[in-house]
Amino acid sequence: MGIDTHAFLSDLARGLAPRADQLTDVVLRQLLDALPEVWKYEDIASVAPVALSEHMANILEFLEHGLGMTEVRTPPAAIEFARLLAEHGVPISELLRVHRIVHAGVLDQLNTETARVAGSQELINTTTLTLSAMAFEYADRTAEQAVVVYQKERDRWLQRRLIVINEAGTRIGTTLDTTRTAQELADVGADHLADLVTVDLLSSALQEEETHPVAGPATLRRIAQAVSDSCPDPAVVTGQTHTYREDSEPARVLATGQPSRLRITADDVPPWLALSADHELALRALGPRSMLLVPLWARGSPLGLAQFVRRQTAEPFDDDELLLAQEIASRAAVNIDNARRYTQERSTALTLQRSLLPHHVPDESAVETASRYLPSGSRAGVGGDWFDVIPLSGARVALVVGDVIGHGLHAAATMGRLRTAVRTLADIDLTPDELLTHLDDVVIRLQREEERGTDEISATCLYAVYDPVSRLCSLASAGHLPPAVVTAPPADGDASAPRAVDFSELPVGPPLGLGGLPFESAQLELPPGSRLVLFTDGLVQSRSRDVETALALLRDVLARAPASLEETCDQVLSALLPSRPADDVALLVARTTALDAGHVATWALPCDPAVVSKARAHAADQLAAWDLDDMAFVTELVVSELVTNAIRYGKSPIQLRLILQSALTCEVFDASSTAPHLRRARVFDEGGRGLLLVAQLTEHWGTRHNREGKVIWAEQLLPASSARAPSALA
Repeated sequence: MGIDTHAFLSDLARGLAPRADQLTDVVLRQLLDALPEVWKYEDIASVAPVALSEHMANILEFLEHGLGMTEVRTPPAAIEFARLLAEHGVPISELLRVHRIVHAGVLDQLNTETARVAGSQELINTTTLTLSAMAFEYADRTAEQAVVVYQKERDRWLQRRLIVINEAGTRIGTTLDTTRTAQELADVGADHLADLVTVDLLSSALQEEETHPVAGPATLRRIAQAVSDSCPDPAVVTGQTHTYREDSEPARVLATGQPSRLRITADDVPPWLALSADHELALRALGPRSMLLVPLWARGSPLGLAQFVRRQTAEPFDDDELLLAQEIASRAAVNIDNARRYTQERSTALTLQRSLLPHHVPDESAVETASRYLPSGSRAGVGGDWFDVIPLSGARVALVVGDVIGHGLHAAATMGRLRTAVRTLADIDLTPDELLTHLDDVVIRLQREEERGTDEISATCLYAVYDPVSRLCSLASAGHLPPAVVTAPPADGDASAPRAVDFSELPVGPPLGLGGLPFESAQLELPPGSRLVLFTDGLVQSRSRDVETALALLRDVLARAPASLEETCDQVLSALLPSRPADDVALLVARTTALDAGHVATWALPCDPAVVSKARAHAADQLAAWDLDDMAFVTELVVSELVTNAIRYGKSPIQLRLILQSALTCEVFDASSTAPHLRRARVFDEGGRGLLLVAQLTEHWGTRHNREGKVIWAEQLLPASSARAPSALA
């Protein structure tokens, strides 16, 4: 019967071949009805019928010749269809949906024809089963190949966008000179997007403190332009003024703040594009094919207009390139607006910035720290660089450094919001990669709260957590440079000998605010006395040298840095910033210590209520060994409650740990992820008071989660007469 089935399918496919176009049209109509949004793109709409026709021809050929599924290859037009979907930012789910609809439609057509021409129900049944199996395997194989192409194209575009955005962040707005900022925008656009880029600013934006939406013809001044290597210079030189009619496209873009994408033919050059007879001749020689009109709006007010022009030999602009042009134009617009507001904002922003940074870094036994913050010495204005040292549970400490893209009051205020967000997220003891993921969500929410036309919030951040018990440092980066790690000299070595300096191989994630991309953590084991040097890009980025040269200089300085951390900060700044910095600089130097093994006690406990009394006894004995008998009553109560909770509500394994540092910490680990919470017990309740007692009798308590389970901890302050903290560290 199997031979009859395949022979029948071969005859069926041979008979359907002349009607392949008709069958394709039926499936195409189904696809159009199911996914109308996809067809708004002309290139996708033109290639889809070809891709569907090639799929139909492929399937009929496989059926006619009985080919194996291992020989299946996605047709070229279908590969191009997947690539175009990725290029236009259509979700991959839509690509998979297209495949399901197409192959379900083709299978339905084949089953219909089988039922019409087959001579017996048995043949219909076996043929239907065979077709279904072949269709599923064909769909799986072709979809897998299409997805690979889609992902490669999407990754290529995202990588390119990240590169251009990062470059724009460093090249645009290096000063608060309006003309220079506009020229930087034009240069970046000509390098990455267009053959010709022009920047026109409203005359009012160049003269007044505030601007408003244009009412009537506005006067603009061309203050910057740039061309690609193969493009002739335009006829209009910078400095000239011009106006646009109220019904023209540039006037509409200026008035509404909405960008526009235009296609231009050789016989239909818009009148507003030719500002003079000479300019019209130059434009015709240029042969413009596609144009982006991007408004320069800042803080809800129009400043001017950026025009991105491509020649006939280039591909027209797509939607993603329009978004990228908006991204870099919005960055430039904010910097241009900052130039007008610089005088009145600088002193206010500097005051705000200093008030938001930590005035006193807490004395942490896990690390010794020294820090510096230098505001920009150029007219770029105060930025959003910050650093922080945050105490965590279990004697650990978090080290943070970040940089909000942009300058002025807005960047300083955003910095304060992000610093507060980091402290709040650190308080719930998230791992570095999880903290940055949540911080990325915070930035995206801040973006949505921004008014239309304001600069999109973006920032970089490096978050590190050091544990003096294990001497492990976990860290993650959101678009931020990795820290320098200075290895401590051997105990029996020459203290004056150069130290080894490395820049950790940390996976650098995307800057905050892009969304949808993962962050990864790395882990370092640090000998006691090692130094972690965290800094913002203002320390190493300069127009006079590249980053690699600056990092090499930083390595040399740190290799011979003095023992004093304060002197180390001064030497680093003196060597890398001999003059006033062009950008804000935040520098944090931390020297690690290790908690002596004699000040950590750990016990593994069985999941048995009878072990609670033994846990109390272990704790009491350890306190006696540490000469802290006065703390035994409270500690035994804490141990009893936390261990009981772990046994009753948690999972094995269970572990009790006491840490003697600047405070006495009691930690109980179990493998459950269920978080405890305080309850208000009623008068006759037999339980529900344990955590309330712990909270009342200790200084701090909380929970932190990890991939193995959770830790409930409680801290007690040491008696004033105790001086255990210094001796607890190596």
